[in-house]
Amino acid sequence: MSEESEIWDAIVIGGGPAGSTTARYIAEGGKRVLVLDGRDSIGSPLQCGELVPTNDEMRRLCPNVPDIDDLLQTPEEAISRRTTEMHIVPPSGRPLRYPFEGMMLNRVFHDEWLVDLASSKGAEYLTGARVESVNGETVTLRDGRNFHGKIIVGAGGHNDPLRRARWSESSLKIPIKFVLMEGEFGDAVELHFGSMAPGGYAWVFPKERGANIGLGIQNKFSKGRSLNSLAEGFISNFEGDITFRGAGSLPMSGSIKQFVKGNHLLVGDSAGMVLPSNGAGITIAMVGGRIAGQTVVSHLDEGTSLHQYEKEWKRQMGSVMRNSKLSFKIGSWIMRLPDWVLNLAFNPVTKPFVWRFVTCRKPFFIF
Repeated sequence: MSEESEIWDAIVIGGGPAGSTTARYIAEGGKRVLVLDGRDSIGSPLQCGELVPTNDEMRRLCPNVPDIDDLLQTPEEAISRRTTEMHIVPPSGRPLRYPFEGMMLNRVFHDEWLVDLASSKGAEYLTGARVESVNGETVTLRDGRNFHGKIIVGAGGHNDPLRRARWSESSLKIPIKFVLMEGEFGDAVELHFGSMAPGGYAWVFPKERGANIGLGIQNKFSKGRSLNSLAEGFISNFEGDITFRGAGSLPMSGSIKQFVKGNHLLVGDSAGMVLPSNGAGITIAMVGGRIAGQTVVSHLDEGTSLHQYEKEWKRQMGSVMRNSKLSFKIGSWIMRLPDWVLNLAFNPVTKPFVWRFVTCRKPFFIF
């Protein structure tokens, strides 16, 4: 049987953390899964800040997610630096300091390793495969080839072709620009708030021999200032040779209302699986990927409704996502205040409240 005429149990569009995790668990369940990715090398080009929480930190952030050590396996060679502190920095430059266990990834190594992990379970990959359209059980590539799957999973990011074709729900997208810069930047993760990043934040994430430095904004709050000029203005505060310039976009409305339509599923960025209050997406997408993959296996084996994926996501991540959406909504308005007001607002008295916003807990103790 030729590659194009065979029917796969599932086809996953996109081989990033969400897609590879979905494929891993589908394959682990004994099903035949094909991952299609338009890139020739999965993981390139880099499009994010590369920071993830440690597994212990994830257990604190997302207490309803089970078996985190099985899900989030990160090889040492993919960890560029471990961090122990997060600094929330107002325009004054005087930070609020918090303990935070994080890992700065070499994102390309990380994504390649997730591909290897899924492949070791039996998932198959086809790279350089740009999807043109999805119709029922058929995925058509730009080169005219057709692939057929009982279940089609859209894991192609915020511009996923399956989401474009079948979902009309809009999401707020925050454009980001960043650089990789050589130098020594300590070992604290920094989030900067104020007029330098209207409606969003800037970051300095230290790596082994340098840092990932960038920012994201909400255009509606930028008063005509371009992302390029704001990014260059922030990045120019730091000295070092720039080895890479990148850009991307983060969906910041939180998870969309419906992940499943017929035999079509969305996961990861395409389903809005990014925490709006802090931009965390890699590990959150993997949480969704495991639920999606396990639900696909249960559906094929036992006829379980694919909508069980949505129910299980709400059970594991519902409260975290609701709190994060609320924090982002309130924070977006707070961040429109003048810098001098923000300097007053970020102080030792408000310090615990600020941390609740960032870590997706109910912003106020009384709620």
